[in-house]
This record gives sequence, structure tokens and C-alpha cells, in this order.
Amino acid sequence: MLLSFSYYLSLALLTVLQPAVRDDDHTKLSGCFSSLQAETDPHGQWDALLQKHVTPSGEVNYSGFKKDIDLLQEYLSALSKNTPHENAAKEEKLVYYINLYNAATVKMILDHYPVNSIKDIKNPWDKKWIKVGNKLTSLGAIEHKILRKLNDPRIHFAINCASYSCPKLQNRAFVKKKLETQLNEATRAFVNDQTKNRISSSSVELSQIFKWFKSDFTTDGNLVDFINQYLAIAINPGVKVRFIKYDWSLNEAK
Repeated sequence: MLLSFSYYLSLALLTVLQPAVRDDDHTKLSGCFSSLQAETDPHGQWDALLQKHVTPSGEVNYSGFKKDIDLLQEYLSALSKNTPHENAAKEEKLVYYINLYNAATVKMILDHYPVNSIKDIKNPWDKKWIKVGNKLTSLGAIEHKILRKLNDPRIHFAINCASYSCPKLQNRAFVKKKLETQLNEATRAFVNDQTKNRISSSSVELSQIFKWFKSDFTTDGNLVDFINQYLAIAINPGVKVRFIKYDWSLNEAK
């Protein structure tokens, strides 16, 4: 209601005051509305960009996205000015840092596009360039020092490293009210994706993600126990687990 009322109020002001309002005043009024919109729907701009440039299967139209790089930067700048409080709820931190990680990854690719792989970029996960409040941080720090420490292994299927073997980049922003559903759906989709994992009741070949971050998935059992939660047909106990070679080629729409 507040956003809708403010929107129409802004339009009314622009219409009524139009003869006496200069171009810079229009910009100020528009800026006020944009600020209110960002506060009401902080991830709306990212959501719109994802729907425009990412397919449901997670392929990214980077050449198209590059045309909207200024809008992406606006979103990242807005995030840097609206960081979660230290005592914010876990869900709020997850939503903020998952969206930040994914948006920053896309921005990094666009800054170097065309590129065949994120690994062609120097120090993609260690370079400190992402502004969070008054500090600069890196993709690696967001993943390992913040997201992993929130103790929800499903984050590994929500963040995307711009590569074919990564969990797909969701084409909707993560939001607090849908977070539990979004995390479960992302995890289930990845576990059952035969291009990422090859699983039957008697044979298991898994993504390297399960090897690299095994400790995150085995706090309450073994890898098979974790994966069985998301499978229609359970893996038999004692099955040997093998790991599939990771494909770092860019997750670009063909």
C-alpha cells in the first residue's frame, strides 16, 4: 500500500508541478521514489534483471546483460548501503549475501566479457572489490567467512560461480518470505540434475562440490544421508561414491 500510494503521489507531483519544475527537480523526485522502492523491495531490481537475462535452466545471456550493467551496478551500490545488522536474523543474512554473491559474480564476468571461463580472470575469488558498507570484500570471503558460517549447506546450491558444473543461477532473486522453499528447490534440482550428478540406487557419481565441502554436508550423517533427503529413490547403504570432473566453462546461453 505504501509503495503504491507513494508511486501515485510522485506521479501527481510531477504532473501538477510540471510547468514550474526543472529537469534536475524531476531527477530528485525520481530519485526519492527509487530510494523508497529499494527500501520496500531491496532485491526487486536484481529479480527483474535475472528474469530478463537468465533462462529457467540457468543459462545467462551475458551479451544482453552487459547492456544493463549500469542497472546491475546500481543494485550492488544499493546493497552496499543497506547491509544487514550484525544481529539480523539468519534468513535476512542468507538472502542478502546469496543475492550479493550472485550479482557480484555476474558483474565480474561482465567486466571481463567476452571470457570463456571465470578461471580466465585473475584471482576471481580472492580479489577484494565488492563493497559492503565501508569495507571491500571478495567472493571467497562472502562464501567461506559468511555464508558457510551460517550453517546451512543448501547455500552451495543457491550461489553460482558462472560455470557449467555449478548449480544453476536462479532466474529469480532470493527473498526472505520464500527462502526455505527456494533453498529446498535449488538443492533438489541440483541433486537430481543428471548433468551434474549421476545417481541410481546402486551407483553414485557426484559433483566435486560434495567433495570440496564434504564437512558442510556431513554434520548429521554421511554424504548419502544428505543426498537421500532430496531423491525420489534412495541410494543403497554402502554404495561407493565417485566424483565427476568439474566443467568450468562459462554458463552462457548458446
